[in-house]
Amino acid sequence: MNAIITHDAQQVAMSFLIRQASLIEPTVYAMKYQDIQYPSLIPVDTSAPEWIQSVTYFSMDSVGQAQWFSGLAHDVPKVELTREKFETTVSMAAIGYGYTLEELGTAQLLGMNLTSEKASSARRIAEEKIDQVAFVGDTGKGFSGLVNSSMPTATTAPADGASSATTFASKTPDQILRDINGQLTGIFTGTLGAEIADTLLLPYSVLLDLSTRRIDAVNQTTILEWIERNNIYTRTTGQPLTIRGVFGFLDTAGAGSTKRMVAYRRSPEVLKMHMPMPFRFLQPWQTGPIKFDVPGIFRLGGVDIRRPKAVRYLDGI
Repeated sequence: MNAIITHDAQQVAMSFLIRQASLIEPTVYAMKYQDIQYPSLIPVDTSAPEWIQSVTYFSMDSVGQAQWFSGLAHDVPKVELTREKFETTVSMAAIGYGYTLEELGTAQLLGMNLTSEKASSARRIAEEKIDQVAFVGDTGKGFSGLVNSSMPTATTAPADGASSATTFASKTPDQILRDINGQLTGIFTGTLGAEIADTLLLPYSVLLDLSTRRIDAVNQTTILEWIERNNIYTRTTGQPLTIRGVFGFLDTAGAGSTKRMVAYRRSPEVLKMHMPMPFRFLQPWQTGPIKFDVPGIFRLGGVDIRRPKAVRYLDGI
C-alpha cells in the first residue's frame, strides 16, 4: 500500500514539475545579464545543425598588383588567392537544477509556484561558461578565444612612459592616443585599406583610469573622452569607436602575463563563435527515488578569427 501511495505521489509531483518548468523557462530565457559581454562583442552563429561535430571554414587572402599594360602584350598581371582550411570542433556542456519530492509536495500543498531561482542560476552559470570560452577559449578542448588567439599580430607598447614603462598609466595623453591609433592604423595599412578596426577592448582597470584621469590640471576633459573624439577610426569614418572594458580576461593575456588591448573590426566576416545549440532546458526526469532533475545543455565551439589581419593585440599597456 505504501509503495502505491509513494508511486502516485511521484507521478503527481512529476506532473506538477513539468507544468511549473514550462512556466519558468520563458522567464529565465528572457533575463539579461549585464556583465555577460560576448553577445555584444563577438558575432555568434547559430545556423549550423544542432548536433554537428565540427565546422569547417576557409581563411583567404589575395596577392597581386595592377601594372601598366600594352595592348600587344600577353602576360596580363593576375591576382592569386591564398587559402587556408580550418576546422573548429563543437562540444557539449551541461548544467541543470533539481527538486526533491518533499519540495514539490510542499509547493503543491500550499498552492505555491516554484521559484525561477534555480533555473536562473543554471542559466547564469551556462552564460558565464560561454563568456569564458568566447574570450579565452578552453585549452582542454583546443579552443582559443578573442583575446588569446595565436593568429592576430601582437606587439608591445613602446617603452617611453615614465621610467621607460610601457603602461598607459605611466604615459601622457598624447602617448596613449598614439599607441591606440597605432593599432587602428596598423590594421588599416596591414590590409591595404580593406579593414579598419571599429572596436577597442581594454582591461577594466585601464578603462577606469582613462575615464577618470583628466588631460591636464585645467581641462575637465578626460583622456577617454579625448580619445573618443580624436581616434583615427572616428576621424576617418565619422562613426564612434566602440571602447569597452573587459573584466579579468585581458589583465594577464599579454606577453609575460601583461595587460593586453585588442583592436578589431566587429563583423562576422572577421570573427565569429559557432553555437549550434544555444542553452536550453530538457524535460524534467526522475533521477532517484524522490529526486527530480531538469537538465540544461548547450553546444559550442571556440572563436574563429577568419581575417587575422583585422585583429591586433597591444601588450604591456
